[in-house]
Amino acid sequence: MAIRLTSRHMYVQFIDDTQGVTLASASSQGGEKTASNIEAATRMGASAAECAKKAGIVNVVVDRGGHRFHGKIKAIVDELVKAGLVPGAKAEEVA
Repeated sequence: MAIRLTSRHMYVQFIDDTQGVTLASASSQGGEKTASNIEAATRMGASAAECAKKAGIVNVVVDRGGHRFHGKIKAIVDELVKAGLVPGAKAEEVA
């Protein structure tokens, strides 16, 4: 799972790295006027979790894109966990 933040929007993609394809995605573009607060990130996390569940995704690895794990990133991931997705280790760390 990749999370990308811009000054106006948030994007979440669920990517199968082995095949190089995006399985599901969600963004705040088009719905929110601004994505500059924790409440919007929480709604974004709930939306992303719904998209992931529809695609049959249960386990995710979080790629923060260089951002620290706090604020909006943490709010998104907390919603994913609350919805039942399981964050795990990268494939290289498991092997």
